[in-house]
Amino acid sequence: MNDLTDAAIDLPPGARLLGREWLGFDETGEIALIRFQALPSFANRHGTIQGGFLAAMLDSATGIRALAALSADFTAVTRNLETRFLKPVTPGPITARARIVERTDREIVVEAALVDAQGVTVAEATAQLRVLQKK
Repeated sequence: MNDLTDAAIDLPPGARLLGREWLGFDETGEIALIRFQALPSFANRHGTIQGGFLAAMLDSATGIRALAALSADFTAVTRNLETRFLKPVTPGPITARARIVERTDREIVVEAALVDAQGVTVAEATAQLRVLQKK
């Protein structure tokens, strides 16, 4: 399993923009918890967070969950991200809960949900990620 504390120190630019913060695993050890900061600049004309930013958060959460399951000599890239927007969400903290639902040597399927500060699930996604050996 990767040491994600080291990865968190050197966040990629997209993760930095989203304010991604690795919180660890829940009590089961299976569900990764990742917090994002939805900035006011992410809002659409209605004052709610634009769906593309929510999709980026879900993509980031599913990817980091997959990485947490792999040894350091492997990585994962998203092949497909099926996203469902459930409720509008305003700027502020959003927490992702991501879990692996299927895994082979070449692919990992991860489900994630975004939950707002009031505990309401605002979006969900299922990602298919290809496992690759690092070069």
